[in-house]
Amino acid sequence: MSHDTLQRPVRTGPAPGTDPAPRRRKHWSGRANPLAGLGSMLWLAVVVVPVYAMISASLTHQSEALGHNALKPPSHPTLDNYDTVLHNGFGHLLWNTVLAAAAVVAIVLVLCVPLSYVAVRTRSIWSGAAFRLFLLGVAIPAQAVVVPLYLMIAKLDLYDSLLAIILPTAAFAMPVSVLILTGTLRDISEDLYEAMALDGASPTRMLFQLVVPLAKGGISTVVVYAALQAWNGLLFPLIFTQSDGPRVLTLGLFNYVSEFGVNIPALLASVVLSGVPIFVVYLVARRALVGGLMGVGGK
Repeated sequence: MSHDTLQRPVRTGPAPGTDPAPRRRKHWSGRANPLAGLGSMLWLAVVVVPVYAMISASLTHQSEALGHNALKPPSHPTLDNYDTVLHNGFGHLLWNTVLAAAAVVAIVLVLCVPLSYVAVRTRSIWSGAAFRLFLLGVAIPAQAVVVPLYLMIAKLDLYDSLLAIILPTAAFAMPVSVLILTGTLRDISEDLYEAMALDGASPTRMLFQLVVPLAKGGISTVVVYAALQAWNGLLFPLIFTQSDGPRVLTLGLFNYVSEFGVNIPALLASVVLSGVPIFVVYLVARRALVGGLMGVGGK
């Protein structure tokens, strides 16, 4: 055997003319689930049909509202109902609602993120007891404590103001927010905390440089949840306000209800316009929201 033969490389790959792709190709072995598909279609119909009926009815005339088929497109669609809503103080109601929602979200984030961080990182008996006591608020409905809250709001001279709506709404949004954030923070690896501790990082630095970036999914979930609580809340605005100054969108719906009847198309037009901003917020934060429900960053 010659020296050239010993130095010749040996071919270890597939033989010429063969296709290596079948070895790397992965076949999907799952089975079709017709029941799941049927359930998804039914759920889609449950969600879409009422929205379609609401938008369709908001485009009809008041004289045709009662006899209009909700599933039939309006024969003579009109935007007069939306014009009525926009010229009936909708801007003021929207501004108050945006302020209340933004304030509730800010209060919940400023208090719940550090509280969840302490609950996850502190192993003392007192922090665990405080955390369990705090979560007791999940089991307390707002209707059960509305009278004591009314007395507190009156004593603090906050009745008939936006603060009378903001503070109770933020308080009742905090237990669920803490529950969401603690679940997210527990998914952060302990090795990351130890690495920052070896670098001499303080707990405050860990909170802002490690916890907040990795918990953005959970934080986005809390933002959407708290904003929805403030946006759709009716009990606190109804009980703790009475004048037009602090009135929000949910109370603005009563503008189209009188002792002589209900302006159904204008009422539904107001509902449609009220839902657009929070729907936009959901579209912007939907990826982070899903990530917060799946784990840290959705990974």
